[in-house]
Amino acid sequence: MVTRQARIERETKESQVLVEVNLDGHGSTDVETGVPFFDHMLSQLGRHSGIDLLVRTSGDLHVDAHHTVEDTSLALGTALKDALGDRTGLRRFGDALVPLDECLVQAAIDLSGRPYLVHAEPDMVELIGSYDTTLTRHIWESVVATSQITLHVRVLTGRNAHHVVEAQFKAVARALREAIAQDPRVLGVPSTKGTLTG
Repeated sequence: MVTRQARIERETKESQVLVEVNLDGHGSTDVETGVPFFDHMLSQLGRHSGIDLLVRTSGDLHVDAHHTVEDTSLALGTALKDALGDRTGLRRFGDALVPLDECLVQAAIDLSGRPYLVHAEPDMVELIGSYDTTLTRHIWESVVATSQITLHVRVLTGRNAHHVVEAQFKAVARALREAIAQDPRVLGVPSTKGTLTG
């Protein structure tokens, strides 16, 4: 079986990022970005997708968390893309409906090779600790752009900002877990085009 792992290092004047993923792991996570709530969310993503995830980011947090979160998300998407390879033998599609107390989130993924995001969430308080809640959509935009996947995320109900964001990460994780699973009935790439790499 092909090893579905990747290591990405990304360095700019605003951040230094290291991301390692193993798509066939057990959901073990080790995340340090300097943004505690974002660390918590990335840990949810790894745990519930079954992807082993290592993240080390040092960013210009004296400015704000934007560059740190953005650059980590871009690196994560690139790592997912590299680990998926030519996407042979995958289920390709995944979806999940995840509750978290009063909150309910629906996520659907297509490992299509075409980056596209549809995202709907309610207005929320601006901050969870030091985490700017407006960054959540930008995280998905960044991951989608570099992983070349189609992602739909809809918050169907929810009031508590922590729950609304966390349920999104859990729903995306469960949809991703399904989409990246290898299907023995799929021969080659699951597309009539013969490619899922853009």
